[in-house]
Amino acid sequence: MLKKKQPIVTLVGAGPGDPDLLTIKGAKALAEADVVLYDALANEEILTYAPKKAIKIFVGKRKGCHEYSQDQINQLIVDNALTYGHVVRLKGGDPFIFGRGSEEIDFIESFGIPTSVVPGISSSIAVPAYQGISLTKRGVSESFWVITGTTSDRKLSNDVALAAQSSATVVILMGMSKLTQIIDLFQKESKGETPVAIIQNGTTAQEKIGVGTINNIEHVVVQEQLSSPAIIVIGEVVKESNKLKGFYEEFIAKELK
Repeated sequence: MLKKKQPIVTLVGAGPGDPDLLTIKGAKALAEADVVLYDALANEEILTYAPKKAIKIFVGKRKGCHEYSQDQINQLIVDNALTYGHVVRLKGGDPFIFGRGSEEIDFIESFGIPTSVVPGISSSIAVPAYQGISLTKRGVSESFWVITGTTSDRKLSNDVALAAQSSATVVILMGMSKLTQIIDLFQKESKGETPVAIIQNGTTAQEKIGVGTINNIEHVVVQEQLSSPAIIVIGEVVKESNKLKGFYEEFIAKELK
């Protein structure tokens, strides 16, 4: 009779989209998985690091694509750990940056199941970096905010208004549906000329970019047909990027005509 495996759960950050940005420790955890529960924002190529015999379960979690509720996901993790042993919960980006990782751990450990976390490269940092945007730069930006555009009650975070008052770079995740509200807040602070970059599907082959200013970025979104999932980067560092300089200068030239 086969000895039943001890239940254990590892939360693994899958990174921002490029499968090569998975950490070595994340790949090692996947190689030992009996079950993998993965999100829509985790690149499916990463699943090749898991054993062929491992059970792979897609649990959705993208706007308009919720295969399971968070409560159902929590229960699935526990049920599979108790049944099969080692569950890897593969989450886009980093499990603790708007990933509900701590909620999942609290639930799992209430059943006495041990957990561990493998941090992932957050899209909030990696996606701008791929476009040469340095979120902090001496003489330009001393700090940065990372804010969710949409809170659990589907409203715009109050922190966006506070961030608009600062001189920091502002990175907004899950904010495309609230773009008009975000623009209004920055315009109220007389920041209509502040550079903005919107990067859709960052670090992947499907990446799309739009660059402009607070006053004009909605026009760019329509022109470039940008949509979720995308990251909004607001701040002077956008025009400091050598990679985006051509985009930005071309846009400004068009606006001045």
